[in-house]
Amino acid sequence: MNVRARVSAETSPANRRIAVLVGCLFFFQLTTFLIGSSLVQQYLDGDASHTALTVGVALEMCAGLAVVAIGLLMYQVLKVVDRQLALGYPVMRILEFAISAVLAIYLLVQLEAFPHRLLWVYIPTAVGGLILNYLLFVSGMIPRAISVLGLVGYLLLLLTVPLELLGVVNVQSGAGLAMQVPGGLYEFVILPIWLITRGFRPPFERTTETSRRSLATSR
Repeated sequence: MNVRARVSAETSPANRRIAVLVGCLFFFQLTTFLIGSSLVQQYLDGDASHTALTVGVALEMCAGLAVVAIGLLMYQVLKVVDRQLALGYPVMRILEFAISAVLAIYLLVQLEAFPHRLLWVYIPTAVGGLILNYLLFVSGMIPRAISVLGLVGYLLLLLTVPLELLGVVNVQSGAGLAMQVPGGLYEFVILPIWLITRGFRPPFERTTETSRRSLATSR
């Protein structure tokens, strides 16, 4: 039998619903985060009131909750590929939210941003994104070109952390901002539109057979 054969002819209704919900959540979390972080930055620049800061932080927390929901929903889909590795994705998304919450509390209490606050969030975001797109790539659940864009985008996002800490780039302008473009296109345009309109493909049979063997071994 061809190891690249699909497990079934079409995606299950449950996975189709997850795909639409995850696609919508990607739009929601990025929109709320961009608006929230913009309000926070305006306050830090002295151009907005404390109310704007509070609203901005609240929007960032809404984005964080959406991120956690994405992680938990995607685990239901990814676990058929590699249950143990798939678990790393929601773990990273929960860690991302936890770090964001700690930084938000610091900001509201101290009325100033923790140094390089966005960079600490980028680390679990990027690691989780690499796990996600590796599993999507090997399973073929979405076109591999999209998975490759995700891998490139999250790798570049991860690289911005040491580069900014070393003073090589600035994530808010120039090359540092440009390094975030592939990931932005992936998360805000290409992946959510694909998930909403097309959903997940059934995984390649080889990946599900590997998953069955790993489950059998763990019992």
